[in-house]
Amino acid sequence: MSEFVNFPKGFVWGTATAAYQIEGAASEDGRKASIWDVFSDIPGKVDNGDTGDTADDHYHRWREDIQLMKDLGYQAYRFSLAWPRILPDGKGKVNQAGIDFYSRLIDGLLEAGIHPLVTLYHWDLPAALPGGWLTRDSAAAFAEFSGVAARAFGDRVIEWVTINEPYCASFLSYKYGIHAPGMRDTRSALIAAHHLLLAHGMAIPALRQECAGARVGIVLNEGPFHPLTQSAADLKAARHGDGELNRWFLDPLYGRYYPADMLLDYFDSGVISSLEPEFIQSGDMEKIAVPTDFLGLNYYSRTVVHKGVKQDKAAALLNSQFGKKSAKTDIGWEVYPDGLYETLCRVYFDYKPAEIIITENGAAFFDGPDETGRVRDIRRIDYLRSHLTAANRAIQAGVPLSGYYCWSLLDNFEWSFGYAQRFGLIYVDYTTLKRTVKDSARWYAQVVRDNGLEAG
Repeated sequence: MSEFVNFPKGFVWGTATAAYQIEGAASEDGRKASIWDVFSDIPGKVDNGDTGDTADDHYHRWREDIQLMKDLGYQAYRFSLAWPRILPDGKGKVNQAGIDFYSRLIDGLLEAGIHPLVTLYHWDLPAALPGGWLTRDSAAAFAEFSGVAARAFGDRVIEWVTINEPYCASFLSYKYGIHAPGMRDTRSALIAAHHLLLAHGMAIPALRQECAGARVGIVLNEGPFHPLTQSAADLKAARHGDGELNRWFLDPLYGRYYPADMLLDYFDSGVISSLEPEFIQSGDMEKIAVPTDFLGLNYYSRTVVHKGVKQDKAAALLNSQFGKKSAKTDIGWEVYPDGLYETLCRVYFDYKPAEIIITENGAAFFDGPDETGRVRDIRRIDYLRSHLTAANRAIQAGVPLSGYYCWSLLDNFEWSFGYAQRFGLIYVDYTTLKRTVKDSARWYAQVVRDNGLEAG
């Protein structure tokens, strides 16, 4: 008989989404363009030429989506505010229609007994802000936006995330060109990352001033980097990858400046001209290291590195050394639950955040309705089971993990993948927008009711 894995009393179970991925209504009620509206319209940037213009039409169907969460018994919902829906020009005049939409959504959640966790920035920077994250003005504008949001919703929202995954909004967006605005310049990525972290630090005082009792944190996407071999080259690549994804953000957030080894890497390669880059101004690092109430952690997989070998093949080779098979999700990411345990323990024991929340974890699988209309997504259930078991192991090891938000409530616009990847617990027919509850959604609902699961 399988062991039953219990979670601590009061553990919070939820699901997560982001505004541009689900809302649609891209030009309705005063909303102006974000950098993702602009990026999605560039041919070749998004699979199939997909855009978020309609997405899941959550803007009009939010009552239905709340009812689905209520029927399933989900306790909490993490969603983001569309910055250009509230401040269409990024700063200045407030769009009351945008405020009213989120007020209705928050009221609907509370009436359904669902706890709202609000993310202020999930990548939809208003296109009207010149220079994007390459300018300090965007950090100041974000602090203004944070204050506006807290004044409007702080009487009902207590938990806030400032920035979601600054790595993606900087390195993926300014170094690798995968996300908006699609630049390919490492120095620009470092500048953008610094301004995103500065925006986080500047937003927290604004939130606390306007929302008494606010609980505030930031969300980082984290994961281990493993070398395929113990060669000097593989070890160096793993160290650098870990520095870029993990330590470049964790170190300054917890008062350690930027990692010295990474600064030296960038200096040696000519990316920066000084080990104290000029884009860091006096007082910046103190602002970035402002105390937070929790750290949000998003985890999907690990990275295995070896020169000239693609990540998925490198992972398979590394697993073969230990007699393991290398399962993958349909997006091509390795299923590696041990990486969640490793990441939770590493982050807590190295940095000691007061509390950790898994703000995203999930898997892309294509499963759709069968001839009876049922979505039998067994692989997603297996993925969630293994990762929740790993999360529980971290709790037993002493990690102060207080909640888990499954990504995602709905199939949605998956950024540069468009609608080609399905992460949802609820299937969305993108032609009719009909919602179908998947087997994984009902399985997860049982986990919520039981506050635990059979380990399997």
